[in-house]
Amino acid sequence: MIGSEQGIGSSAQSSIGIDLTPLIDIIFIVLVFLLLTANTQLLTLPVDVPTETKSELVGLSQEEHLSVNIMDEAPHWALDGQTFDQFDQFEAAFISAFNASPDLNVVVAADKNAPVQPLMTVLALLQRQQISNTQILMEP
Repeated sequence: MIGSEQGIGSSAQSSIGIDLTPLIDIIFIVLVFLLLTANTQLLTLPVDVPTETKSELVGLSQEEHLSVNIMDEAPHWALDGQTFDQFDQFEAAFISAFNASPDLNVVVAADKNAPVQPLMTVLALLQRQQISNTQILMEP
């Protein structure tokens, strides 16, 4: 009798509660899918490039210019050969050098193995300062 009573009690307890684990699993999977496929804001920086098919690379002029170097290893930024560990220091030195001679061309020379982020921060700085007289050095 005792064995039959335990069998009846355990089957009654299991039929009373509904197992919501599969439903919760599906809800979490759908939630993760929606979060991963949601539109993220992409930041862009407009750069004007030559549109003519006849345009060729032009050599660097011998005129005086302000040289910005992007190196492949830290420190990433240099201004006329002087390196800066922090971008804030580089930005302050660049702004003061450019304000001293605003008619100078700005030449950006990036190492081919340099990461893209330091170059993008320099281009954003040029855009914030509204500097449009810029050349980017590249190998032919």
